[in-house]
Amino acid sequence: MVRANGAVSLRELARVVQTSEVTVRRDVRALEAEGLLDRRHGGAVLPGGFTRESGFPQKSHLATAEKTAIADVAASLVEEGEAIVVGAGTTTQELARRLARVPGLTVVTNSLLVAQALAHANRVEVVMTGGTLRGSNYALVGSGAEQSLQGLRVSRAFLSGSGLTAERGLSTSNMLSASVDRALVQAAAEVVVLADHTKLGTDTMFQTVPTDVITRLVTDEPPVHDERAATELQALADQGVQIAVAGTGAPGHGSEQHPPGGRPRRELPLPGQRGRLPGGQFRGGPGGPLGNDVLAPERQAARVADMRRR
Repeated sequence: MVRANGAVSLRELARVVQTSEVTVRRDVRALEAEGLLDRRHGGAVLPGGFTRESGFPQKSHLATAEKTAIADVAASLVEEGEAIVVGAGTTTQELARRLARVPGLTVVTNSLLVAQALAHANRVEVVMTGGTLRGSNYALVGSGAEQSLQGLRVSRAFLSGSGLTAERGLSTSNMLSASVDRALVQAAAEVVVLADHTKLGTDTMFQTVPTDVITRLVTDEPPVHDERAATELQALADQGVQIAVAGTGAPGHGSEQHPPGGRPRRELPLPGQRGRLPGGQFRGGPGGPLGNDVLAPERQAARVADMRRR
């Protein structure tokens, strides 16, 4: 059950095996001693792979250059007059700062930080969800937030999280945050995940967006020796996720140089996929038009393999 769901409660285990929680707790302790799982308050999780959520002060100082580059690329996907949802997180906060320049935009969010970044944008309408304030990430969560999203329909959802794997998709360490993120996804025609390379291959307790629901991933290029992140990128691409890699110019992050003021963007399209890129370019399948900043489908696997070798 832990392998299938990522986490399980003692109460649920007791119900399934039809025994007492005292017996289940004893057996879980024995399984932990064998290294098969880790105990948590009221339940158990897979060993080693599930991280504890950091607070906002800690997150805000992690991978700042990567988050900035990712936000630049994500903002280039948003068009004048669109209606979008933006979830909570430090990367989505960076995105919001850039969205202030998009005229006619409507942004629905449960994040106080996103709303604050857009508070003085005269041409952007901000719609806040209801809910209960979660102080660790300044987000509104709970049934009030979820109910306020019912019946909503927007073009895109921009979400971040604590981890991203090809097997489970996007995940987070908090159950209430995960539930609201799922409601945000239900409101959107497309889902764009913003995740820097440190989150690739990291799995946390609560799944928010399954891989097959993710339309696009915007990330930075992993360091040359980070094989785990490169492997995860390939696996995500194999499952149909469109991948945009933002350049940071940081030492050890790829070899491509971007001209001053240029937009650091590369797409890893998949055969048969089509969609509009900023500037009117299109991803195409075999024979489709491709811009200079787009990798042709047949080069995609080679590009990721090259990152792994380096």
